[in-house]
Amino acid sequence: ASKTGLFAKSGVAADAVNVPGGWNNDTFVPFDYGYFAFVYDKNKLKNPPQSLKELVESDQNWRVIYQDPRTSTPGLGLLLWMQKVYGDNAPQAWQKLAKKTVTVTKGWSEAYGLFLKGESDLVLSYTTSPAYHILEEKKDNYAAANFSEGHYLQVEVAARTAASKQPELAQKFLQFMVSPAFQN
Repeated sequence: ASKTGLFAKSGVAADAVNVPGGWNNDTFVPFDYGYFAFVYDKNKLKNPPQSLKELVESDQNWRVIYQDPRTSTPGLGLLLWMQKVYGDNAPQAWQKLAKKTVTVTKGWSEAYGLFLKGESDLVLSYTTSPAYHILEEKKDNYAAANFSEGHYLQVEVAARTAASKQPELAQKFLQFMVSPAFQN
């Protein structure tokens, strides 16, 4: 996207950005990040998978919902995660996962809604999803499966267009997005 000429340099200093692994891009500004995880209900699933490989390869008949990588960033994240874990064997891993797949949704909201209705044992979401239920609903029965391979990171970014009629205002907004006032 940087090479298209559609975006201008952000004007935000790299040290203003706090992203795991660091950030070195003078066009796109990270304003949010999260780790993907498979979320489950602790009251319904007592022994969740301990790794992506266990989820895919286990004989357990877990019912799983995830998102389409063509229409959803979590779905794209899962595609990249599977590729990272399985490498050249990713196509075979997808075939194994397909046997446990209830449905593949267009987006996160649809997938998570189906999970909350009890349509699956696990849903692709974020490690922070259980915190929402605790803070907003006072429910502590949801958890993110902690995978031994780690969890794939998603970074959301913003940029200003090169054709902006108010480039200074756009740059100020990007700077605001990394400030404590915006982040907290």
